[in-house]
Amino acid sequence: MSELILGGGCFWCTEAVFSEIKGVISVLPGYTGGNTLNPTYADICTGSTGHAEVIKITYDENILNIVDLFVVFFSTHNPTTLNRQGGDVGTQYRSVIFYDSPMSKEQSEMAIHAATSSGEFPDPVVTSLEKLSVFYPAENYHEDYYAKNSNASYCSFVITPKLEKFKLKFASLLKDAD
Repeated sequence: MSELILGGGCFWCTEAVFSEIKGVISVLPGYTGGNTLNPTYADICTGSTGHAEVIKITYDENILNIVDLFVVFFSTHNPTTLNRQGGDVGTQYRSVIFYDSPMSKEQSEMAIHAATSSGEFPDPVVTSLEKLSVFYPAENYHEDYYAKNSNASYCSFVITPKLEKFKLKFASLLKDAD
């Protein structure tokens, strides 16, 4: 199994998307990239801890290629807005890839370069690349948030349309696509 830690705005959104992909074993929301020990959601929401809302994706590389994960990542959030995804504003919502080895750093650099040179984005890609320090799992109620709260207004208005768009564009990567 391999792991990848990504921040692309609200982790409820990113978890909902990546949980649907064939070869993904688990998606765990959490926090990393900051300077506060054992941060809580309330701490993160202040924007003062330096942490990003992230997801830790555990996947089977015999089924799923990391390149596909990066393509989904860049296609399902806006990597051109600094510290912002839609109405979510602050450094905790930054577009970021965390690496933990020279190889994962190189793969991440190649993914950022591919997104930058793709011509898909009219504005410059601002996704940052940061060395992974400590990953803190988010509080339990954040896990599977969309699956448990799909009728909540944020989920209905923000996540559901994003998820529907993702499923159309990446139908071949879905768990039920065989």
